[in-house]
Amino acid sequence: MTALNTQPQGTPQDLPLSGIKVIDFTQVMMGPVATQMLADYGADVIKIEKPGTGDLSRTAFPNDPAGLTGPVFCSLNRNKRSIVLDLRKPEDRDFVIALARNADVVVNNFRAGVMERLGFGYEDLAKINPRLIYAVGTGFGLEGPYAHKGGQDVLAQALSGVMHRRSNDDQPLAVHATTFADYSAGMHMVQGVLLAILQRQKTGRGQRIAVSLYDSMLAAQTQEAAAQLMRGREVNWGAMPLSGVFETSDGALVMVGAFKADPLGDISNALGIDHLGQDARFASFADQVANKQALQAIFRDRFRSGSTAHWLARLEAQDLLCAPVKSLAEALADEQTLVNAMIIEADGEVERIRVVGSPIHMSDAPVEIRIAPPSLGRDTDQVRAELAALTIRAAE
Repeated sequence: MTALNTQPQGTPQDLPLSGIKVIDFTQVMMGPVATQMLADYGADVIKIEKPGTGDLSRTAFPNDPAGLTGPVFCSLNRNKRSIVLDLRKPEDRDFVIALARNADVVVNNFRAGVMERLGFGYEDLAKINPRLIYAVGTGFGLEGPYAHKGGQDVLAQALSGVMHRRSNDDQPLAVHATTFADYSAGMHMVQGVLLAILQRQKTGRGQRIAVSLYDSMLAAQTQEAAAQLMRGREVNWGAMPLSGVFETSDGALVMVGAFKADPLGDISNALGIDHLGQDARFASFADQVANKQALQAIFRDRFRSGSTAHWLARLEAQDLLCAPVKSLAEALADEQTLVNAMIIEADGEVERIRVVGSPIHMSDAPVEIRIAPPSLGRDTDQVRAELAALTIRAAE
């Protein structure tokens, strides 16, 4: 098999995934965050989009000044190329087959059965390219009672038990504001692709990889699940009696009273009160659990009497784990964020792109925006020309 020997302009040839060709059918978040990481580290990711609107994340902000390349899309699609294909047309389906014949990886996050109906299922494409790695992301799995359901982060939170578990039982059930399921499943997809690339080096064969939002949320609860499965016990690290979120006179902080010989004594010293362990209600850990509401009422009362900075200084003087509760805007402006180089930027097609970078810091493969998030179909002509040239060379 002759592989596409092109690489997006500006991609260093010594990046870890340089030379790996990815055909990307994904949209919204789970799939795009996975293919973006592959692209960040050198893979040539060719994003296939439908005419007119493309990836659904392009329209996440209606009437955005940047049109179809707004902030949500930009956060998930740097270093990729975009081509527009109408998969209802035989000639465009044939083009997909030609791409897949020369690709290393195909990724999709459609509902189960969609790719098979299009003729792009794993069995279909593996026949023409046995080395192909075929990654599928779903909401709940390829089979089973939930396989038919549309994959969505909030549904995975609800069905996996994540939403039901709260730090305090008196808190109302609520949707987690950050899309943890999408991001986790996307990172698991990256791991699967990389593992399959390594195994292909040994066997010469590709394989299918399947991840789901549901499985990723179950896996995130690995400690809690083991306690439930093996002991029938509920483990809730957020409900520990010496830990919590506490309002101060000008904000809020979190305190974790753990990993200390006498954490309650240290907390009492930080709060400037008598050792609460001398109170019979809080004498042992079991007592603290049983009387958590009364104990934390004392904490709350003291923390409200001073500023966040005041109490953080006193807690840190006792070597207690603590931190201020910050907004996302504050976190993005934090010096630690800047030192960690977690904000990357570059000129885009419409505006300056400023997004969060990769959490993986490799000394020989720094992540940057080499290719601006693409306008819809920006690279269609280029990719068609590359494939035509390859076809001519193969026929010679």
